[in-house]
Amino acid sequence: MSYPMIHSCPTCNHSLHATRLECSNCHTIIENHFEFSKFSTLNEEQLHFIEVFLLSRGNIKEVEKELGISYPTVRGKLNDIIAQLGHKKQEKVEAQNKSQIITMFENGKISTDEAIELLKKQRSDEE
Repeated sequence: MSYPMIHSCPTCNHSLHATRLECSNCHTIIENHFEFSKFSTLNEEQLHFIEVFLLSRGNIKEVEKELGISYPTVRGKLNDIIAQLGHKKQEKVEAQNKSQIITMFENGKISTDEAIELLKKQRSDEE
């Protein structure tokens, strides 16, 4: 029976490291200090999101449809994953001006409420 890999200690919550690997066929054992991938720190939901994002070839509209979430939610999930992977959050990756927000609304990428929320956020960022 296989169990999912854990990356933090259940007792003290510090990072774990692998020291032993074993072949399931010939039972060869390799001992050393092995590093985990950055992706091992992501939870199941984040890994599923990345899989959908990649299968959609980065098309946010397709990700929205597949997961049933809004454009701002897709962006938020991407930002969370980027931060979890240890990269600094870029304050304004895509500067959105009023005309870009209106275009997204007209093209059906965002709802009325989302457009209003983005316009309010933009106004508060400008102040």
